[in-house]
Amino acid sequence: MIQLREKDVSARDLVSLAREALETIRAASSSTRTRLLINSRTDVALAVGAHGVHLRSDDISASEARVVFCKAGQNRPLIGVSCHSVSEVRLAESHGAEFALFGPIFGKVAADKREAKSAVKGVGVAPLRAACGKIPAPGLEAPVPAGRMPVLAVGGITLANAKRCLEAGAAGIAAIRLFQQNDISTVVEKLRAFGSSN
Repeated sequence: MIQLREKDVSARDLVSLAREALETIRAASSSTRTRLLINSRTDVALAVGAHGVHLRSDDISASEARVVFCKAGQNRPLIGVSCHSVSEVRLAESHGAEFALFGPIFGKVAADKREAKSAVKGVGVAPLRAACGKIPAPGLEAPVPAGRMPVLAVGGITLANAKRCLEAGAAGIAAIRLFQQNDISTVVEKLRAFGSSN
């Protein structure tokens, strides 16, 4: 999945960028399984015919987004939700999300002094394990059974720590810098090797 996440562009520019991304995905292969999700903009996803939407944790619910898609005639959108706690994962699942991005697991390390203010501390692997249903989740108001929705780890993911996420039960990982700062083919090959060893 590719999530188009451009916060600082106009709706018109986002639509143009999304259309270009879809054309690139379709041109890559007629049988590609790659899906394009638009970050937090159900309207843009519908306008360009994207495969779905990825919602922020403070966004509309997955069920509300699904209603919008269905009313527009798209009955099978792919809907993901960003989650920062086990209870948010369970809530997203109860609203019909297909997957959750959970994190930040290892945090966001500042690349330079400009980014130092935006550095975020990670929650660690134990909450990820709980979100994936590997252990009970203490601290919830009521017992919540482990769900079946895939949970992807996000936040500070590197080739050195990705395997720990998979061992904790994550269905996969999501990353930006991991792919931006490395050869994508090599990264994907190494990540697939981790997945096949589990």
